[in-house]
Amino acid sequence: MAGRQGARTWHGIAQCARPYRGRIAAFFVLVVVESGLVVLPALFTQRIVDEGVLRHDRGHVVALVLLIALLAVVTVAVTLAERRLSIGIGEGITLDLRRQAFAQMTRMPVSFFTRIPTGSLVARLDTDVLAAQRAVTTTASSLLSNLVTLVAVAVTILFLSWQVALLAAVLVPLCLIPARLLSGRLRHLNQCQRDDNAALTAFVTERFSGQGAQLAKLYGDDEREQRSFGTKGDRLRDTGVKLTMTGTLLGLLVSWLATMATATVYLVGGFLAIGGSISVGMLIAMVTLLARLYGPITSLAQARADVTAAVVSFERIFEVLDLEPQVKDAPDARDLPADASSVDFENLSFRYSTPAGATLASLEPKSTGAPMSGHGAAGRAILRGVDLHIPAGQTVAVVGPSGAGKSTLTKLLCRLDDPTDGTVKVGGHDLRTVTRSSLRNAIGVVSQDSHFFHDTLRSNLTYGRPGATDDDCERACREALVWDTVELLPDGLDTLVGDGGHHLSGGERQRLAIARLLLKDPRIVILDEATAHLDSESEARLQQALTHVMRGRTALVIAHRLSTIRGADRIVVLENGTVAESGTHEELLASTGPYAALHRAQFGMTEAAGAAPTATIATAPPRCHCRR
Repeated sequence: MAGRQGARTWHGIAQCARPYRGRIAAFFVLVVVESGLVVLPALFTQRIVDEGVLRHDRGHVVALVLLIALLAVVTVAVTLAERRLSIGIGEGITLDLRRQAFAQMTRMPVSFFTRIPTGSLVARLDTDVLAAQRAVTTTASSLLSNLVTLVAVAVTILFLSWQVALLAAVLVPLCLIPARLLSGRLRHLNQCQRDDNAALTAFVTERFSGQGAQLAKLYGDDEREQRSFGTKGDRLRDTGVKLTMTGTLLGLLVSWLATMATATVYLVGGFLAIGGSISVGMLIAMVTLLARLYGPITSLAQARADVTAAVVSFERIFEVLDLEPQVKDAPDARDLPADASSVDFENLSFRYSTPAGATLASLEPKSTGAPMSGHGAAGRAILRGVDLHIPAGQTVAVVGPSGAGKSTLTKLLCRLDDPTDGTVKVGGHDLRTVTRSSLRNAIGVVSQDSHFFHDTLRSNLTYGRPGATDDDCERACREALVWDTVELLPDGLDTLVGDGGHHLSGGERQRLAIARLLLKDPRIVILDEATAHLDSESEARLQQALTHVMRGRTALVIAHRLSTIRGADRIVVLENGTVAESGTHEELLASTGPYAALHRAQFGMTEAAGAAPTATIATAPPRCHCRR
C-alpha cells in the first residue's frame, strides 16, 4: 500500500511539473553549467602552484588569477539565472496547486465542511503548499546541483589520480549510512509536525471566528482555553524539537564521516606527493575538490530529509485533489431552461452517507461514536417516500417537529446533496441532468442564520449578482425595508459588516439577506426558518419585506411559527421523514390532525377558533424585478 501511495505521489508531482517542462529543461542546463564551473577553480589553482609559484612565473600567476575572477563573474550570472528559473517554477506550481485544491474544495458538499475542521483545510492550502514550494525552489535545485557537482568532481579526481579516486569511492558510501538509518524517523516526524500544526490552526481558527469568540466568552474559561492551546502548542513544539535534533544529528554524522574521509585522503595524497607520484599543486587541487565532493554528499544526505518532508506535503495536497465530490454535473448536463420554476419531489428518500474518497480520512474525527452529518446521523433515513408538487408561482409551506426532514428538502432542492432514492425536478427536469450553475441562478435562499462575509455591505449584497449597481442595491434594500438602516451606517454600502455580519442586528441581517435575494432575482425562493430567533417587531417588518420576495415566485417555506405561513397556497406537515398531511390552513385545522395539534400548542383554542394571526406570508400576483 505504501509503495502504491508513493508511486501515485510521484506521478502527481510529475503531472504538476508537466506545464513547466521547457523551463525545467533550461533550469537543468544551467545547473549542469553551474556545477561544471565548480571544478575549474581547483584546476586553475593546480596550475598557479605548479606552473606559476614553483616556477616563479609572475605573469602566469596573474593571468590565471584573472581567469579565476572572470570565472567567478560567470558563475554569479549563471547562478542568478538558475535561481530565477527555480523560483518561477516553484511559485507557478504553488499557485497551480492552490487553485486546484481550492476548486476541489468548492466542489465538495456542505456536509464535508461540517465534518472537517476549517483550520485543517486552511493548513492544506497554506502550510503544506508552502512546503511543496520549498521542495521545488530549494530542495530540487540543491539536489540536482549537488548530484551534478558530485559527478563532475568525481570525474575530475579520477582524471587527476585514480588512487585518490578509488579511495574516495570506498569512503563515500559511509556518508550515506546515517541518511538511510534516520530517513524513516524523519518522515514520521514530518507527518506528525504537519498534523500537529493543522490541529493548532484549527483550534485558533474556531476561537477567532466571530461566533467562536462569542461562544468562548459566554461559556468558556480563559484558563481552560489557554491550557488547551498550550497542550496543542506543546505537542507541536516537542515534535519540532525532535525533528530539528534528528536532522541536526544526521548532518553532524555525515559531516564527521566526511571529515574523517578527508583526513584519510590527506594522508594518502601526502605520501603520494612525497613519493613524487603527484605534484604539490595536484595535491592542493585534489584536497580542494575533495571538499567539493563531500560537501554535496553532506547536502544530499540532508536533502533526503527535505525530500521526505516534501513528499509528505505533496501527499497531503494530493489527498485533497483526489477527493470525489458526491454531487457533480453529469457529462451531458444542460442548463435549466429560463422558464422552469415548478418543483416536484417524487418518491423522495434520503439518508446521509460518506462514500469512500469523498472525505479526508486523515482529518476525520477519531471518536468512537458515529459522526454527525447535516441534521442527522450518518446512515439514518431522513426522508422516506416523499411526494410533493409545487406549481409555478405558488407558495408551499412545510412544517413539522425538529428532525422531520424539512431542511433536508431545501438542501435536495438546491442540490447540496442528491437523494438516495427518487428524484427532484424543477420545471420537469431532473436536477441530476442540469448544470448546478444554472440551478443556482434559479434559486434564492434565506436561512434562519444568514451569513455575511467580513467585507463591505455592497460586496455581500452583490455576491449573487456581481454586476449590480448601487442603484440596484438601493432598490433592493428599499423593497426589503432595510434602506433606512443602510443610510445610518457610517459608510453606507461601503461599511464593513464584520465576520458573519456581527456588526448588524439579527433583524437587519435577515432583511439584508432578503435584499441580497431580491438582487439575485431568482425564480424559486426558499425561506428556511427565515423569521426564527426574531422578536415580534423584527418579525413583523421581515414579513412585510417577504411580501416582495413571494410575488410571482415559486416558494418553499420552512417554518416553526405557524403564524408566518397561514397565507401559503398549501401547507405540508412532515413527521418522521414522511408527509403526514397537506392542505390549506383552514382544511388542516378542520381535519384535527398533526397541524391542528401544532396550532393548538402555539396559539391555544382562541387561534384555533379562527382569530387572525399577527403576521402572515402574503402572496400577490405581480413579480418584482430589481434589474431595471
